[in-house]
Amino acid sequence: MALPSILIYVENQPVPYDRRVWQHATTLQRAGHAVSVISPAARQWTKPYEELEGVAIHRYSQGIEGEGVAGLLLEYLVSFFSLLWLSLVVAVRGRGFDVLVLCNPPEIYWPIAGVWRLLGKTIVFDHHDLSPEMYTAKFNKASGGFLTLLRFMEKMTFAVAHKVISTNESYAAVALGRGGKAAADVVVVRNAPDPSRFEILPPDPGLRRGARHLLAFLGEIGEQDGVDVLLRSLRRIRDRMGPGAVHCVLMGGGPAYERIRRMADTDGVADLITFTGRVGNDTISRVLSSADLAVDPNPYTPYADKSTATKIMEYMHFGLPIVAFDLTETRRSAGDGAHYVPHGGSPADEAAAFADAIIDLLRDEPRRRAIGGAGKDRLERDLAWRHSRDRLLALFAGLRGQPIDVEPKVQTSSRKRA
Repeated sequence: MALPSILIYVENQPVPYDRRVWQHATTLQRAGHAVSVISPAARQWTKPYEELEGVAIHRYSQGIEGEGVAGLLLEYLVSFFSLLWLSLVVAVRGRGFDVLVLCNPPEIYWPIAGVWRLLGKTIVFDHHDLSPEMYTAKFNKASGGFLTLLRFMEKMTFAVAHKVISTNESYAAVALGRGGKAAADVVVVRNAPDPSRFEILPPDPGLRRGARHLLAFLGEIGEQDGVDVLLRSLRRIRDRMGPGAVHCVLMGGGPAYERIRRMADTDGVADLITFTGRVGNDTISRVLSSADLAVDPNPYTPYADKSTATKIMEYMHFGLPIVAFDLTETRRSAGDGAHYVPHGGSPADEAAAFADAIIDLLRDEPRRRAIGGAGKDRLERDLAWRHSRDRLLALFAGLRGQPIDVEPKVQTSSRKRA
């Protein structure tokens, strides 16, 4: 029986920059599925159509990357009609599709998915983010009409989906709980780096810009991602360790990118940072092969606590010790491969604690090596991409009547303290 053809839609990042989506798309393509992707056009990925590694990519002009509620609404309106049109293009003039995979955020596409479901397509919800919790973290609003609307759209997206892909156990619990899905319809496919896409290289001393130590940050730069915590930490690190102690390469882009650049100038730490913007795997490999330490400065919110940052596993792949706040899914992922900073207190207190943790590790090379080695071992043993790949392929093979022997393993035990 032929494998189903697949159409994947992602709104918040271009493909192939979205590493999770691209990893899924290429894995499914190599396994024999005909895969098409719809994504926004951004930066160097602007061609309306191209084929990469056998995957057909259709892109639309986003026009705006929304920051406030009004900006997000306009951005999402453009994306809604782009998906509607381009899904018709793929169905009629492209490769066609048997399965539509919706990656959130946002969850506004359930009416389109509902129509395709009525026309006989299988709908899969790839649950990337907890949109209600993300909205609360981003705009500091725990109630209101817009939050109610987000919860409704999330509920409808779960309802229209035949299957749900969860990024971790916390997200699987959400799918089973407020999503109302059956356990057999939820599969955990964790973010894990494909070793074939990242190369461990000799360190590049030039990245240090003359500093003794190199820090690395990789990921999106939004209001909720804690990069402002990193900037305040850099100022304290320089004050305590002196000029020339550290340089930080900050890889990523997003709605808060320009604000963070302005903040670096205002706070007097711009000379300690190289801003690369969004970059490809070659640059990521070069920087992470050269760094002494990697950071995830995302402070505690209900959203951050339940979410798995892709960057954590990518840091672990390069054997880098990690400094991060003590969050449930970060600890589940990194295990002993990170130094965890307690959360709580004022933003100034959290930034100071984050800085002091970095300083302590920079001054203790044997401990850095031990933490980095523990993270790399854990990734290979428990979280390597081959485990997630098998779950992903089993899910899509099962959509054509073959049995799926993968079930979500929802952990309910409390975290161990270091």
